[in-house]
Amino acid sequence: MKRVYLYLLFITLFTACSNKNNSKNEDSLSNGVSLTLAENRATYLSKIRYNLIFKIPNEKENPIQSNLVLDFNLNTVNAPVYLDFKDETSKIKSLSVNGHEAPINHKKEHLTLPKKLLREGSNTVNINFIAGELSLNRNEEFLYTLLVPDRARTLFPCFDQPNLKAVYNLKIIAPKNWTVLCGAPQVQQEENGAFITHTFAPSDKMSTYLFSFVAGKFETVKQKIGEFKMTLLYRETDSNKISYSTDSIFNLHHQAVSFLQDYTAYSFPFQKLDFAAIPGFQYGGMEHVGAIQYREDALFLDESATENRILSRAKLIAHETSHMWFGDLVTMDWFNDVWMKEVFANFMADKIVNPAFPKINHDLSFMTTHYPRAYGEDRTLGTNPIRQNLENLNNAGSLYGSIIYNKAPIMMRQLEGAMGKQAFQEGIQEYIKTYAYGNAVWNDLIQILDKKSEIDLEAWSEVWVNSSSRPIFTDSIVYNPEGRITDFKLIQNAEDNSKHIWPQTFDISLVYPDTLETITIAIKTKKQIIKQAIGKLKPLAVYYNSNGLGYGIFPIQEPILTTIGSISDEVTRGYTYINAYENTLTGAIEASQLLDNFLSAIQKEKNPILVNLLSGYIRSMYWKYLSNEQRTVYQPLLAEELWKELNSDSSSNLKKTIFNVFRSIAYSGNSLNQLYSIWKTETQIPNLKLNDDDYTELAMDLALYGHKESSSILSTAKEAITNPDKLERFEFLLASVSKDNRVKNEFFESLKSEKNRAKESWVATAMDNLNHPIHQKESISYLRPSLDLLDEIQKTGDIFFPKRWLNSTIGNYSSAEAYDIIQTFLEDNPDLNPSLKNKLLQASDDLRRVQLLHKKIDKSVN
Repeated sequence: MKRVYLYLLFITLFTACSNKNNSKNEDSLSNGVSLTLAENRATYLSKIRYNLIFKIPNEKENPIQSNLVLDFNLNTVNAPVYLDFKDETSKIKSLSVNGHEAPINHKKEHLTLPKKLLREGSNTVNINFIAGELSLNRNEEFLYTLLVPDRARTLFPCFDQPNLKAVYNLKIIAPKNWTVLCGAPQVQQEENGAFITHTFAPSDKMSTYLFSFVAGKFETVKQKIGEFKMTLLYRETDSNKISYSTDSIFNLHHQAVSFLQDYTAYSFPFQKLDFAAIPGFQYGGMEHVGAIQYREDALFLDESATENRILSRAKLIAHETSHMWFGDLVTMDWFNDVWMKEVFANFMADKIVNPAFPKINHDLSFMTTHYPRAYGEDRTLGTNPIRQNLENLNNAGSLYGSIIYNKAPIMMRQLEGAMGKQAFQEGIQEYIKTYAYGNAVWNDLIQILDKKSEIDLEAWSEVWVNSSSRPIFTDSIVYNPEGRITDFKLIQNAEDNSKHIWPQTFDISLVYPDTLETITIAIKTKKQIIKQAIGKLKPLAVYYNSNGLGYGIFPIQEPILTTIGSISDEVTRGYTYINAYENTLTGAIEASQLLDNFLSAIQKEKNPILVNLLSGYIRSMYWKYLSNEQRTVYQPLLAEELWKELNSDSSSNLKKTIFNVFRSIAYSGNSLNQLYSIWKTETQIPNLKLNDDDYTELAMDLALYGHKESSSILSTAKEAITNPDKLERFEFLLASVSKDNRVKNEFFESLKSEKNRAKESWVATAMDNLNHPIHQKESISYLRPSLDLLDEIQKTGDIFFPKRWLNSTIGNYSSAEAYDIIQTFLEDNPDLNPSLKNKLLQASDDLRRVQLLHKKIDKSVN
């Protein structure tokens, strides 16, 4: 009897202890997916398989009834298992574990699978639920999932972390006239009244953020190039764009696959490569396994497209296709290394497009694509290292930006140059082969590359990858009485005042009357003596970073600035444009002087890549760095010069870019009448090709600028739109260009509701309209409420939306009043999420610099 009593006592204590441990485990949970939880789950979970059914109703408002049968292996059972599900508990209708009904215990975005119902080895969980809506982009005639970086848990219960790859068995029950696309081939269709059940084969192993499906009323086209079959879904209705673009879209994908198979020495890793062009898609593209999603207008171009747009499309397709190897086949272990997939995608994209565009200077293209964007974030107080720490996946979206998309490829090109192209490629091939269908971290790659290099890559990586900011170079050149160089030093200082030194290689060119002498230097120390220059005659000028490989701000001399458009080498000329702009932002060059020089240069420039670069700089300098008084003086002069250039004998490719600059500043006087005349087709500019979409955007511009015929312009433009998706966008934007401030105010108030921000690209455009510089006297009242929405924007929006929201609000301002608003906001929110604060500091950097430049001018005057 005593033995029985002791046994019962033991059981009671054990149960109490177990319940206490379970409670402790639950108490340690936090919203999102913490690094601790993810690391823990990765030690005991394996062989994961999601068997999913989604029933899509005819009506957008009705819920999507869903079912999940989840299979997985446990190597031990010492605690409950937690599934991630970020939605209301009421959406979970039933739960069973290994055939036993289980209570629905859903807290802090996690669904508990009770320990007592689990077992070592194979487990099966059955959940009836209603699909979450946050990342299920539903429209009247189509929907699509977008689950990066941690949004799979907003759609269905799962283990939402990149290193728990799984196989997916998917069934979609959709309306009869809908097409369905996902990452695996369709194996069966079964008609059931007004619906069809689409059954798909088991998918390849992939991370949760790569799972996707697209369903809706789409047109379908298939092509087979060699033995490679591909399918495209689209809703575009412009027959010119469809006929002009379709073959190119397929060919560009095939070219990318062929290049990557050769470069990586690894065959295409998945069952298929299909893609869908989606109206209003949030990004340029998303690399879902076997079913890439693209923004429709990024793919479908026509004869009016500039060479830059055609090149951008090619790079976008190459980027997303590269992800099939870099990101999908080999995936980062945790999202702190999300930059690894992006750097390789961009780095490979630049290599892939070269053969397809033999007439393009690809060194120039690389430089103008990456350097301005990288500098645009790295120069700010909100800059960050390429590799960032991440404690919880719910903050993963904040890691994205120009540092990982643009600075990282610059870093990678420096690394390739330091190692040698062959050794670098061999290292990449070993990396792909070693970690195929698995996960890797940056150090895994570094260890492979380190064996093939004499460089201390860990020390090199510490500065380039794990540190932020950029170097600012100054020079010291001494000449003897005979005019020869006796001392030439280049001094490197970190812009953030740290002690970092960026080891890098670049060229310096010495300009003489009849020749150019180029020196290649490898910077390794704070003060570098340029020994190769000692003894040379005094040059007329010095072009720093003349091959565009170096990273940082370099000295620029007055003679160079005034003759910048005459530099013969395109890369040297291009980097000098970039360097001049960066020097202007530091106050070394006056904004109005640079604008004059760039306007002169764009009239002489014949390279479309450089015309595009200059056009962006001209718009930025005009709207952000000129005062209101200066703009009043410059506007008619600038518009007149651009109008002359439009009516010159330039190519259509250049004219489209020049026209876009003109329309961005043609908001008053004669230029507004000229813009109206073009919209009415009363004025025909030779070689300027405009399509229907261009005329729609022109109508919006005319309304934004307050043209007296705005109402009839918009009415005519609306009647001309035949595509339902484009019509919906047009109607959404109308309020943002209204002459009635009450309409604008009501529209802005409506954006405080999450459902009205669903079309994020539309919202960003609308906010740009509301906060346009010519309307800021009224719109500044939106500024503080826009900042107050920032935290919610991050929680409910996709990964790029917080920065886009900031760019289209605070990023449009340059006034002291706006600067005071942002400072007050920061003071009122001392606990603002650090990543959000960085985004805010990035977006408002021009505003900050304008205030510093004004103070500098005031100080010099006094």
